[in-house]
Amino acid sequence: MNETPHHLRRIRSFVRREGRLTAGQQRALDVLLPRFGIEASDTPIDFDATFGRDAPVILEIGFGNGDTLAQIARHHPENNYLGIEVHRPGVGHLLMRIEEYGLSNVRVMCADAVEVLQQQIGDGALAAVYLFFPDPWHKKRHHKRRQVQPEWAQLIRRKLKVGGYLHMATDWQEYAEHMLAVLSSAAGFVNQSTHSGFIERPPYRPTTKFEQRGTRLGHGVWDLMFTRTS
Repeated sequence: MNETPHHLRRIRSFVRREGRLTAGQQRALDVLLPRFGIEASDTPIDFDATFGRDAPVILEIGFGNGDTLAQIARHHPENNYLGIEVHRPGVGHLLMRIEEYGLSNVRVMCADAVEVLQQQIGDGALAAVYLFFPDPWHKKRHHKRRQVQPEWAQLIRRKLKVGGYLHMATDWQEYAEHMLAVLSSAAGFVNQSTHSGFIERPPYRPTTKFEQRGTRLGHGVWDLMFTRTS
């Protein structure tokens, strides 16, 4: 007798480790998330209505504590920014930065970015996608959990406008080489590096304290940028 295979759960690139919320982060979640947050659902996001204007939309996946996204949004008010993060303390921290800097061009989601991309972001809706310092899952048996995989690259391609770009950065050389191999083989992308490798850090991406410390210790950082061609 043939047996129907059980439904296999998608392998996630993250593990929810909920840290303690500070009083400021909790207040931000209570007070600011209703104003700047977007609910995870199966309803497509109307970005013009959400931001109250028509402007390029840039997504950062896994923004950590949000400092990088807040700095970029602060210096580029001409763009709209959507940040997605699964960890509530990071979401609270970004909301605090939004209030501190008086930003009106940032919206926040506490959700699984892949599910949001699949269910709530229309094809060709994004001008750019950032993936900065994702978990490298450095043990070989965990490589399947890495965010950057061929299927993920094609999902990103569909959501980008033609001419839109994917910017990634990592401080793990082996993961950087993995990213380069995956995107170099992905249909519909072209590498912005003149030698088909890595690029210099673009001026708009600020260096984090963690990155600066790593540089002092001799650790490398690798940036990659691929543009959607079709």
